[in-house]
Amino acid sequence: MGLIASMSDPNIAKHLLRDEGEVIVDEVKHHWVAYVRPVLEAVIALALLAITPFIAMGIAWVPIVLAGLVLLHAAWAGLGEHRDRFVVTNMRVFRVHGVLSQNLATMPLSRILDITVVKPLHGRILGFGHFCFESAAQEQGLRDIRYVGKPDQRDLAIQRVVQRSGLRGPRVN
Repeated sequence: MGLIASMSDPNIAKHLLRDEGEVIVDEVKHHWVAYVRPVLEAVIALALLAITPFIAMGIAWVPIVLAGLVLLHAAWAGLGEHRDRFVVTNMRVFRVHGVLSQNLATMPLSRILDITVVKPLHGRILGFGHFCFESAAQEQGLRDIRYVGKPDQRDLAIQRVVQRSGLRGPRVN
């Protein structure tokens, strides 16, 4: 169980600057919609397994192998979505993602120039959106954060953290 837990948990706490007083304001996991494709792939794998009794014995191995490959891809995709986390702290925002190799992209709050919240029609109905961060850097690993649940509330939380840090002018009490 330890190996499975270590593979599925991105361990956000190890990336925090605890001795500097950094605390998590919000840890954003993907909205359930991001898991639809892996679940559909798993259903296809089960359908391939279900047809094997009705296929000639000589080629019955083909759907079994295909089902195994599709199920393996579905598990990989689902794990990738689960390990992709966007974190807002009192000092910065960062994203941790990756299954075998882990990628970390960090942006201090002072570098955030603009946040665009994109809510497609189906996202408005189902309660998710996408963030697009603009900063002074041309390209960075935090530009697009997709499938964010409750995007308006999360945008306000980020704006609140930026305001409280004193980066957007004087605090209003």
